[in-house]
Amino acid sequence: MGKVTGFKEYARELPSKRSPEERINDYKEFVALYPENKLNEQSARCMNCGVPFCHNGCPLGNIIPEFNDAVYKENWEEAYRILSSTNNFPEFTGRICPAPCESACVLGINKPAVAIEEIEKHIIEIAFSKGFVTSKAPLIRSGKTVAVVGSGPAGLAAAAQLNKAGHLVTVFERDEKAGGLVRFGIPDFKLEKWVVERRVQLMEEDGIIFKYGIEVGKDLSADELLKSFDAVVLAGGSTIPRNLPAPGRELKGVYYAMEFLKQQNKRVSGIPFTEEEILATDKDVIVIGGGDTGSDCVGTSNRHKARSITQFELMPMPPKDRTESMPWPTYPMLLKTTSSHEEGCERAWAVSTKEFVGDADGNLTGVRVVDVEWETDVFGRPVKFQEVEGSERVLPAQRVFLAMGFLHPQKQGLLEQLGVELDERGNVKAKEGLYKTSVDKVFAAGDMRRGQSLVVWAISEGREAARRVDLFLTGTTFLESKDAESMYAF
Repeated sequence: MGKVTGFKEYARELPSKRSPEERINDYKEFVALYPENKLNEQSARCMNCGVPFCHNGCPLGNIIPEFNDAVYKENWEEAYRILSSTNNFPEFTGRICPAPCESACVLGINKPAVAIEEIEKHIIEIAFSKGFVTSKAPLIRSGKTVAVVGSGPAGLAAAAQLNKAGHLVTVFERDEKAGGLVRFGIPDFKLEKWVVERRVQLMEEDGIIFKYGIEVGKDLSADELLKSFDAVVLAGGSTIPRNLPAPGRELKGVYYAMEFLKQQNKRVSGIPFTEEEILATDKDVIVIGGGDTGSDCVGTSNRHKARSITQFELMPMPPKDRTESMPWPTYPMLLKTTSSHEEGCERAWAVSTKEFVGDADGNLTGVRVVDVEWETDVFGRPVKFQEVEGSERVLPAQRVFLAMGFLHPQKQGLLEQLGVELDERGNVKAKEGLYKTSVDKVFAAGDMRRGQSLVVWAISEGREAARRVDLFLTGTTFLESKDAESMYAF
């Protein structure tokens, strides 16, 4: 490696951030870049560990020690070449990935892990600034056409790889812009949308066709789609949110998290919307759900200047450190304090919602909740709960955002028309590694196939599905795979 003793000499440091008091006044990203010397030090922390478990921790199989070595040596073109060989969109993962690679870092056994995610973001941004990232349209076309339904990370990755293989790719997106949840779900303060548009513009220059405002299954029938293309990739995501059918759910003021976040992203981008306006300004806000989507609602509510913000979760508070049931190098479910929490938020765990309370006009005024106690198994994992007697109370709230995840893809429309087989969870059934559905020439990738997951998994699935589509169309493929053995499994 670049510096054999780097992990001994340098501590993990993350880039500076604008103060919470300043950043809640706008929707701009607030994490700075490393100074040159700090970037050099952080890349030097990567160990010559022999067996780089970070490779296995990363769903994309990113070649992390090698690009860290290139960064240390300031060989930016080599670092970009290594990173882009496995990851189509490092500018996305470098900003919003929960970095399972860092959880698997060997240094993380007894020290803070290498700052892999930040280094990744720096590589791609330096590559853009130095002109290494350019349009690379294929010189030869195969004559085959592929439709990709959905332009989230899985769809974009599939489209990029299939275009690279020489096929003519058309991406259908029902929204006004490409990106899926990266475009309309992730707030701008985590990922500004010029980042997405910069990449989409490159893909268009590469020859990929984007068609917006078209919902396949409604504006374009499944039969028309199958007749018009040699192969189809379903990458529409897991879009049906988990509901909380407690009494009073119909009150005005109770919304799904994505209704709130999508509208705010449109507002920031100047995209008109016809839905009822959802604002948290001067409201008591309760966010139900402890994950990243809930955290995004907290950060957005802070920027709306909410009167108070409370986020609670049914599950008990996670531990701060690994337990016996979360051994290295598995991804641990630990207590996470996000940048949105830093900006102001009351947090509570083991709280169950009993009822949404409203006034005579049907407006939300509060939430009736109760504390719960969890029983755990021999590994300390929660298995069932009971209410704590005497803990029931009503919390004031004029806005509630339900951020409890997603159940499955939308079945009405395209999936029903295709007659595609679904699995027991309601996702499109397509075996991992093959990605082929029960319908001829139709493949599936991303959250639509595997269920709600991480952006890095979506990109991985899109890449792997593209490889299988290329094999289906031509009988061979040169597209890279994260699984070295499958490179030869024709």
